[in-house]
Amino acid sequence: MSAGGGTKAIIAALAANAGIAVAKFIGFAFTGSSSMLAEAVHSVADTSNQGLLLLGQRTAQRKATRLHPFGYGRDRYFYSFVVALLIFSLGAVFALYEGIHKLSEPTPLSDPIIAVVILVVATGLETYSFITAINESRKIKGDSTWWGFIRQSRTPELPVVLLEDAGALFGLVLALFGVGLTTITGNPIFDALGTVAIGVLLAAIAIVLIIEMKSLLIGEGASDADLDVIVDELAAGKVQRVIHIRTQYLGPEELLIAAKIALSPDLDLDEVAQAIDDAEHRVRNKVPHAKLIYLEPDLDKSLTSS
Repeated sequence: MSAGGGTKAIIAALAANAGIAVAKFIGFAFTGSSSMLAEAVHSVADTSNQGLLLLGQRTAQRKATRLHPFGYGRDRYFYSFVVALLIFSLGAVFALYEGIHKLSEPTPLSDPIIAVVILVVATGLETYSFITAINESRKIKGDSTWWGFIRQSRTPELPVVLLEDAGALFGLVLALFGVGLTTITGNPIFDALGTVAIGVLLAAIAIVLIIEMKSLLIGEGASDADLDVIVDELAAGKVQRVIHIRTQYLGPEELLIAAKIALSPDLDLDEVAQAIDDAEHRVRNKVPHAKLIYLEPDLDKSLTSS
């Protein structure tokens, strides 16, 4: 993912959520709807989350230091992990608390038509943000399914924004159902049930993101497809075979490769150095995000022993 593509989707989501949050709080002030309040807090959390994603992109660009010799690329994973925690704590837990509270003490709505209008407008803004995230994600998704893209992407921002926007749209639908049924029946229990449903939805999204971001933060290796390409490109020219290899993403666009390669025993020192340089060049041509490559030359013991 290009940083620009991720930034475009984040800014679109930030602008939409900031406006939606203000509108929802106004709606809650007029109606007293718990669904509206839960959605307002949800939008505040999402707005803060987009700010954190932008901060992560900025801090990840810092230059490497002696203390952090591989740079700060994983800052993007860290802030995405914090976003997942905020979705759970600010969004899901608050909605569940508010919904359960209103179930025990139902409160009639006032001026519910205001809530309906605001939720419809919010749905339009959130749809714009969601479409922007989808269009940006298609540029790097390839042939993967959307679920596969979320699970396998080594870049955190677009999967986070996609799930946030999807959760926001479903949350708005749930809020509309809650407010609408309460308006039709006069029973505020439906508004409370809508709030609980929003909390459950946000908790599910947060758990998925927490699992995925934790995996990236710990360190994931190259995808199977990229690893096959890397091995094929290393095992060419004067390299007889790859004895073993380890890969790890130091950031969304920075892959570390460490491998032991078998070279012919009749090569002199200059030829060994050239073989290593050629192998690195081949890999970088096919896998541009392979920024750091460390190759250890060795003899093919399976051949020398025979």
